[in-house]
Amino acid sequence: MGAQWKHSVKSERSKVQGALFSKLAKEISVAAKMGGAEIGSNPRLRAAVEAAKKASMTRDTIERNIKKGAGLLDEKVTYETLTFEGFAPHKVPVIVECLTDNKNRTNPALRVLFRKGQLGNSGAVAWMFDRVGLIEATHAEAKDPEEAAIEAGAQNVEPFAKDDLGREDQAGATFYTDVTDLNAVSNALTNSGWKVTTSELGFKPKNLVELAPDQLQEVTEFLQAIDENDDVHRLYAALR
Repeated sequence: MGAQWKHSVKSERSKVQGALFSKLAKEISVAAKMGGAEIGSNPRLRAAVEAAKKASMTRDTIERNIKKGAGLLDEKVTYETLTFEGFAPHKVPVIVECLTDNKNRTNPALRVLFRKGQLGNSGAVAWMFDRVGLIEATHAEAKDPEEAAIEAGAQNVEPFAKDDLGREDQAGATFYTDVTDLNAVSNALTNSGWKVTTSELGFKPKNLVELAPDQLQEVTEFLQAIDENDDVHRLYAALR
């Protein structure tokens, strides 16, 4: 999960874009801190920069956050990762990963957001997910994602829905890898002309919960509220 939600009101769109920029800036800084400022040798940073460009973030903002993460500015990156596990309404397993510079702000905020669900302890639902390398990528041509997955060494692939692509003659997919193969597969896809916008370790649900339409709406609203929190970085739900 973690998709940007569509709003019909212009002010709401601006609010969502502001939250998206905040999350992208954090990802760029953390990627640069973890793997260095050189985009060519840091697949996670390369993907973060591509995602930022896709969202129309300015070059100056991108470069500033790279330098910030790499320690080239006086302003230091102090983000830490917090993981929350629990259930959305109707017992849908959920894992929430946060990047925060103030856990005393993030912890109570997530507890409030989970009131309509059930917040669990560490390990409460993690066993319902596989830890995987997760790559999201698009291609300007209508390439076959399954063929690309085989050539790049990915373990599995899920093509994007046509509605999630900019044009009919494009291709897009989520590629899943072994944890140790993430960088190699990401580089292979990039070298084959795929534009990688996410390259990171993530969670893939082992089984998906199928809900009735009214139940799905309730869970969607629950997940939307969590996703809109500025400190929430990634959101995974075992939802069909």
